[in-house]
Amino acid sequence: MSTSGHEKVETNLGLMLILVILVISVGGLVQIVPLFFMKHTTEAVEGLKPYNALELTGRDIYIRESCNACHSQMIRPFRAETERYGHYSVAGEFVYDRPFLWGSKRTGPDLHRVGGRYSDEWHRVHMINPRDVVPASIMPGYPWLAENQADADTISKKMEMLNIMGHGYTPEQIENAPKELEGKTELDALIAYLQVLGTSIKAGR
Repeated sequence: MSTSGHEKVETNLGLMLILVILVISVGGLVQIVPLFFMKHTTEAVEGLKPYNALELTGRDIYIRESCNACHSQMIRPFRAETERYGHYSVAGEFVYDRPFLWGSKRTGPDLHRVGGRYSDEWHRVHMINPRDVVPASIMPGYPWLAENQADADTISKKMEMLNIMGHGYTPEQIENAPKELEGKTELDALIAYLQVLGTSIKAGR
């Protein structure tokens, strides 16, 4: 009685093992090799730009003061969230966020679409004493940010490092970065960062 090819594979452990490895290898190569020829796995949304020197400094202050412990930056595609915060977040908005600040807990509101929602002066008052604008707020104040000068010594080096990861800063932007921070406080930087959050999707849609 003749044996089919299928039966040969089933009854020959060595042959089956070789074929399994071959199939896994081919499948893996099909998924992995194209990535070596792609500059980005996620395309930036239209209108998105890398953070400028002041915004980038503000982002670092946002992280330093643990703002991301109480505020998320990820609007989920649920009606309750989009009606309150705006358009749901999309992957292309985060290509310049290293690290991303999506968060997993909301003691305060999501901030991903806060850019342009309030004036600079509102943010200034709110950061110094939140209860002056939101009486029921449990957020602590950050009055020292209005006194501390923005760090201009390391900003160029930060931008050079981000360039290695594809942020696309020009030599002129890197060279002029310290000048952008002259006379600016940490509060100025943080407000600049907050005012740019979520604005690219409005420009792109």
